[in-house]
Amino acid sequence: MLAPASCALADALHVSHAEIYPLMHGSRRVAIVSGCRTPFARSGTAFRDVRAVDLARHVARELLYRSELDGHEVDEVIFGQVVPSPLVPNVGREVSLLPQFPPSVPAYSLNRACASGAQAIQNAADQIAVGHADVIIAGGTESLSDIPILHTRRMSQILMAASKAKSLGARMSAFSRVRPRDLVPVSPAIAEPSTGESMGQSAEKMAKENGIAREDQDQIALQSHQRAAAGTADGRLTAEIVPWFGGKQMDEPMTSDNGIRTDTSMEALSALKPVFDRKYGTVTAGNSSPLTDGASAVLLMAEDKAHALGYAPLAFVRSYAVAAVDPGWQLLMGPALAVPVALRRAGLTFQDMGLVEIHEAFAAQVLSNVQAWSSPAWAERLGLDGVVGEVDWERTNVMGGSIAIGHPFAATGARIVTTLVNEMQRRDVQFGLVSICAQGGMGYAMVLERS
Repeated sequence: MLAPASCALADALHVSHAEIYPLMHGSRRVAIVSGCRTPFARSGTAFRDVRAVDLARHVARELLYRSELDGHEVDEVIFGQVVPSPLVPNVGREVSLLPQFPPSVPAYSLNRACASGAQAIQNAADQIAVGHADVIIAGGTESLSDIPILHTRRMSQILMAASKAKSLGARMSAFSRVRPRDLVPVSPAIAEPSTGESMGQSAEKMAKENGIAREDQDQIALQSHQRAAAGTADGRLTAEIVPWFGGKQMDEPMTSDNGIRTDTSMEALSALKPVFDRKYGTVTAGNSSPLTDGASAVLLMAEDKAHALGYAPLAFVRSYAVAAVDPGWQLLMGPALAVPVALRRAGLTFQDMGLVEIHEAFAAQVLSNVQAWSSPAWAERLGLDGVVGEVDWERTNVMGGSIAIGHPFAATGARIVTTLVNEMQRRDVQFGLVSICAQGGMGYAMVLERS
């Protein structure tokens, strides 16, 4: 059973009391015209020597090329990044300084954790809907192979004192204070600042509190790999991927994700030991998304602009919603609150969704949210007339998800949107739903439509 929140659910759902004007009622509809991404690579592998900004510039350049769009048509560039480099703090601006764009194109970067790519798309859609822009490129990039390594606060103070020293003696005096412990590097932790818990620990807690079985988690992981492998083999996933040419001579092309395991099985997954609770746990490396490098981008236009330039929209942004829960409760349950709000704003139900994409941070997180959507008790707590809906796995994550494909934090949202709109076209589906959990107890949802 789903555990009750530690805070009042009415407060957790405060977004429902302050409606934003749904995009479907705006003066202009916002079209998704195209999208692409780099291959997603496990950190420390194919992209270990590649900066996040290089991945972002590569995918944006290819997006222009594939869509045959003149860079002078672009009004703005928005990119998400969760772990920015101190050397490139505004990766979005570095993308907009590609020679394909005029230098007058403004840009910025944002961080809504794992929903950053989707947030970039949302921000772009808002600007277009109100008439502030006609064409925007939005996406996200992440290199978890190239994270900033920090000093301790004491070491930083010593270095600052040495830099301000006015003589060699003063500088040497500052450095004389260095002790071996000061030389130990500090890496950014993938943990909640407010609780100290890692996402994996939170997923483990969710599995226990919600009664999510190990076998069910492994089944989600197996399904993710099998479907991603099928989508790669038949070309649906690789069609979205911008090849990357690595190696000293740029003679080592990478054209697909390197985390998909075509040969995995329930036996192999069940043999893996729990990572976060080694004695009683159920969350393993196999049923969790891996640390990943990659970038993705989406081209958005006002509907009238798309038609004027000769583009046939893949889909339109109909609505979206963001919600949050207390991170000390169930960190990754935000989508359970965000999805019903996005559906209400769209004037649709879960059953109207022809395809659904759920970000797979952990299988335990996916199954916890799925359980909430179908729970009458949860619906009653949220003040809903009935359950949100039952997930049909034949229409959900049909080409796998983040467990197999990988999860470069800020790039995942645009990757999911690109995959969803392309599959909506192939299956002639009218409505699609995006669901993403994010650090800080946040959840993100977006409804897309075709016409």
